[in-house]
This record gives sequence, C-alpha cells and structure tokens, in this order.
Amino acid sequence: MLSLRMYISVLVLSIWALQESSAQVVLGATEKGRASYYASSLHGRKTAFGETFKTTELSAAHRTYPLNTMLEVTNLDNNEKVVVRVNDRGPYAKSRIIDLSREAAKLLGIVSKGVANVAVRVVGMEGMIFLGMQEETDVDSGKIISMAP
Repeated sequence: MLSLRMYISVLVLSIWALQESSAQVVLGATEKGRASYYASSLHGRKTAFGETFKTTELSAAHRTYPLNTMLEVTNLDNNEKVVVRVNDRGPYAKSRIIDLSREAAKLLGIVSKGVANVAVRVVGMEGMIFLGMQEETDVDSGKIISMAP
C-alpha cells in the first residue's frame, strides 16, 4: 500500500510540474512595446542559453519567455516582420520588452533609430515554428504570411 501511495504522489507531482513548465508559453500570445538591439561589442559572448552570440543570426533576448521560444516580431512603424529565437535573457532597460540581434533589427528597419515600437507574437517552441491554418512561410524571406480565407 505504501508503494502505491508513493507512486500516486510521484505521478501527481510529475503532472503538476509538467503543467507548470508548459504553461509558460501560449502559442499566439502577443505583447506590444519597445524593442532595441544588442551592441556589436556583445558579438562572441555567451548567451543565457550557453550559445555564442552572433550578430548575424536571428535571435533575441526576452525576460520571461522560455529559451528556444520562436517569436514573430513586427515593427509597428513599417509593418516589417521577422521570426527570431529566444536564446538570452533581457533586455535590462525597463522600457523595452525585447532585445534583438543586429540582423533582426536590420530586417525590421530599426538599426538607424536604435529602438522601435513592436508587436511580439509567440509562433513556436523548442526552435520550431507552428503555423496557423491560414498561415504559411515565404520560402524566400522566411517570413510568416497570412493567407486570405
């Protein structure tokens, strides 16, 4: 009887832990705020994910999304979009919601300004992009495009 109780306790705790970890990301969740990009001096340093940061990759830092979350970032001033992978923590400026690699910032058209108003949408996890029923990926640009119903 004791082993059955232990088994049930372990099962309940495992299910609770699984729910806690998977509840961190909601596919399609969005937020709006200000974005900036990493200084070039950080190129080659380690990220929170343990990777070497490269300014040429499409990556980002976010305070709360789990590492390896895929985010679609839209520049609200020009409607340019890019998909990035969260591989670091930040930004540390309280007025910003995301820090982008220089390459992502370049594709969004924010390098000259340094910051921009953006919308951020969760589009995948564990480095994979999950598309909605009315979406597909443009093979040339890698951008997610909405298809008319």
